[in-house]
Amino acid sequence: MNRRLLTGMALVAGLTCGGLYLDRQPGKEAIGAPQSTELAAVLESIVTEQATAWNRGDLPGFMKAYWNDARMTFSSGGKTERGWQPTLERYQKNYPDQKTMGKLTFSALETTPLGSDAALMLGRWKLDRAEPIGGNFSLVWKKTEAGWRIIHDHSSADKP
Repeated sequence: MNRRLLTGMALVAGLTCGGLYLDRQPGKEAIGAPQSTELAAVLESIVTEQATAWNRGDLPGFMKAYWNDARMTFSSGGKTERGWQPTLERYQKNYPDQKTMGKLTFSALETTPLGSDAALMLGRWKLDRAEPIGGNFSLVWKKTEAGWRIIHDHSSADKP
């Protein structure tokens, strides 16, 4: 395994284990330092707005949560897309109409602050449609002048 990958994995593990862990899953006790749910509530409201935009077929509205920058990254299916515009175009290609978009829901949200201006969110996504699909995601958030934005999204689909 290459050294950069191992270093990145160690960093994520250290941040996850050593940082504040805000578990938004019903019935599960959160672990970690004394908790403030303020950040989790802010980020959850943004992903709720995303789902609302998706469910009305508004992909540009859905993309408002993402950092509109060429350095924003989206990883899925073993590939990484770089940039806000290419990510929007990927969504438009893969979800050309309301039928393929279905109804989006997010669940099992967990938010871990990574300092005062960054956070990690884990969760599950589901598209209710003729052939339902779903999976896991991890989002890296950054507080920008425009507010909290997703700077990296790694989404995977459950195996059928």
